[in-house]
Amino acid sequence: MTLIGRSRIRGVETLSLDAPERRNALSAALVGDLAAALTDAGKDTGVRAVVLTHTGNTFSAGADLKDPPAPSALTGLLRQIVELPKPVVARVTGHVRAGGLGLLAACDIAVASRAATFAFTEVRIGVAPAVISLPLLPRTDPRALARYYLTGERFDADEAARIGLLTVAGDDADDTLAPVLDGLRRSAPEALAETKRLLTAKVLETFDRDADALTALSARLFASAPAREGMTAFLERRDPEWVV
Repeated sequence: MTLIGRSRIRGVETLSLDAPERRNALSAALVGDLAAALTDAGKDTGVRAVVLTHTGNTFSAGADLKDPPAPSALTGLLRQIVELPKPVVARVTGHVRAGGLGLLAACDIAVASRAATFAFTEVRIGVAPAVISLPLLPRTDPRALARYYLTGERFDADEAARIGLLTVAGDDADDTLAPVLDGLRRSAPEALAETKRLLTAKVLETFDRDADALTALSARLFASAPAREGMTAFLERRDPEWVV
């Protein structure tokens, strides 16, 4: 059974993260299914653009701590979104945490309702936002990232838009998204592909330069003693031992 829902309206392929009982956590299976769906959409000449969205009240809670993807698989998925020859638009109406924020940053356009909340929670479980930094660092305000990376604080959709994590926040995500999709439908496919290539060049330079090192860092941190304590504490709903 696939963990990705698919639908299409007038050339826009909607891919929905569909594991709401796990808060759409990035498991090995979900990452694999999303990569396969993106491959299909990229090859399909009937697809003008892709909308990445979710079922349930959480876009993604980040890595599935019980079945995490290999760091290289997450790196590959983020690069696939950046390199897809069609615009990828995130539509968010719920909460986004940790690795889920990497998906948003990899998308070309990201739209959210003001009901959404965001947090880089990695430091609170003993790891770092390593792989997801590949699309985040080139696209997001560095001073804001320093605060939210280091503290794990939660912030709202308007703040996410201010710092460049989102393109725009609105009271209703679909109303906010409508003119974006109309514009994409009116644009020539070849022109969209070339324009996206211009926009993503700097992001791909970051992947080329840093992907191997950050993937290795992620693997090392997730295998560390602090990560084991942090993940155990999270699953047991208690503070980890380092909280003072």
